[in-house]
Amino acid sequence: MFELTKNKSLYAYVDGKYIGKDEASVSIYDHGFLYGDGVYEAIRAYDGIVFKLREHINRLYESAKSIKIEIPLSKDELSGLVIEVLRKNQLRNSYIRIVVSRGRGKMGVDPRNCPKPTIVIMAEPREPLFGENVKGISAIVSSLRRTPSWSLDPRIKTLNYLNNIMAKIEAIEAGVEEAIMLNEQGYVAETSTENIFIVKDGVVSTPHPSQGVLRGITHDAVIRVARELGYPLEQRAITVHELYNADEVFVTGTAAEVVPITRITGRKIGEGKPGQIFSKVLDGFKQLITKSNEGTPINR
Repeated sequence: MFELTKNKSLYAYVDGKYIGKDEASVSIYDHGFLYGDGVYEAIRAYDGIVFKLREHINRLYESAKSIKIEIPLSKDELSGLVIEVLRKNQLRNSYIRIVVSRGRGKMGVDPRNCPKPTIVIMAEPREPLFGENVKGISAIVSSLRRTPSWSLDPRIKTLNYLNNIMAKIEAIEAGVEEAIMLNEQGYVAETSTENIFIVKDGVVSTPHPSQGVLRGITHDAVIRVARELGYPLEQRAITVHELYNADEVFVTGTAAEVVPITRITGRKIGEGKPGQIFSKVLDGFKQLITKSNEGTPINR
């Protein structure tokens, strides 16, 4: 699915300029670098269609507003820049990242030090995080907890990912692909980079947004697919006991897409292979991403 670009060097958009990715850079005084002070979005393009670009752009602006960064472009202008980056790189299938930091300023956390935000858009051919046609990945329940919602609203997609990175390190050291993070009350929240679903007795369940999870664009698309397929779907608190005893578990995200988890902390999930409901949801998701009205054409 993912073609190599014909260009010798991919181009990134950095504050009004298109620069070869190997030369693209931001200042060492940028507050995104110094303090993780910024927001971002990750998006996929499939066969010339940017999947749910409008939804991603809307979430980016909401995240920026919550941390008081004013993006100096309209939503349409920023969407146009995403399309232009893909055109310049001759990419029809790609992984796209938009980063908006508070910008360059002298050291110190005072946001008044930064006169304008830094905007970076990059894109590259990239297969799903765990590969295509995945037969199942293994996970652990991490000792790291999701950032409490009373501390920083999980709906804000910020550059602060340290607890997620530490959870991923735990997974790597345990020899598995992913780590499942709990919230401050001990309920299932999400993995290091994906939303999570469980299936029990034909009912599909996923943590409610109030459980400290990022409301994923792919997550919402899969909820829609599951409901259209006629499966009962609940958004609620999920315990670790329910996780271990589920018939099926799968995760969703822009980078990973839709992937089954077949083993968690040494426990086989269901029959230890991708389940029937997962397979039908995956097929439904693939059909969804091929619909032109679910995204923005690159050659619009």
